[in-house]
Amino acid sequence: MSDRLRPPSVSTLAVSAAELLSALREAPPLTHCITNSVVTGFTANALLAVGAAPAMVDIVGESGMFAGVASGLLVNLGTPTPEQRAAMREAVASAGVEETPWVLDPVAIGVLPVRTALARELLESGPTAVRGNASEILALAGESGGGRGTDATDTTDAAAETAIALARRSGSVIAVSGPVDLLTDGERVLRIANGTELLTRVTGGGCALGALMAAFLGAAWATDEDALTATAAASLVYTVAAERAARESSGPGSFAVALLDALAAVTPDDVVAEARVEEVAL
Repeated sequence: MSDRLRPPSVSTLAVSAAELLSALREAPPLTHCITNSVVTGFTANALLAVGAAPAMVDIVGESGMFAGVASGLLVNLGTPTPEQRAAMREAVASAGVEETPWVLDPVAIGVLPVRTALARELLESGPTAVRGNASEILALAGESGGGRGTDATDTTDAAAETAIALARRSGSVIAVSGPVDLLTDGERVLRIANGTELLTRVTGGGCALGALMAAFLGAAWATDEDALTATAAASLVYTVAAERAARESSGPGSFAVALLDALAAVTPDDVVAEARVEEVAL
């Protein structure tokens, strides 16, 4: 295993996340998002708030070109129109040639056939990371019929062994979102206990996290950090900010606004002080 791919010990993960947050803000990564129409604005605003530079390019003939110059790419299957599906394939092919890190978010796969087939096809192109809830990850591996739309009906623990096996087979970091996030590269398993239930009450709560993962991967490539650390750093920064936003909110509406403010205000010191991360032995 090369030094570039060797994650630091969990005891230093919060420090690494803080350093990546600083690096992202010093050199904002151009983050190319092919995402669903329900969450485009919120996703772009979340990226802007944390310090990244979003671009929502999903037109055939442009998406491949843009993926080649972007720092990171998100492919989100929330509303996969025929035009978007073609743009996704084009962008993923370009990302492979240019070595642009990219994130696959297999939204609501399982029972819906078009997006399920597309997610499994794109997985074969080697995403740097895959982010989904437990039901989506199980469905991607062919072990479940999926959840209820975008809502998981399986627990993170139920998807743990599948996530590890999928990471080993695909070479991707697998990030399972839930009350406690689980992330693995097939060799190590990290759990992040930060977060708030209010993230499930706002449209785009999970989709924005996928975009932040693409941004942090872009920042990591510029600093020679590894993919597991970068993906975990995105989860950690996002969930620490979400907890801070929840303390100031009276419900989902005020939380959505407070989350953007918290992403802009969260500091590297906040991340180190408030992180709740552990490694699970394989």
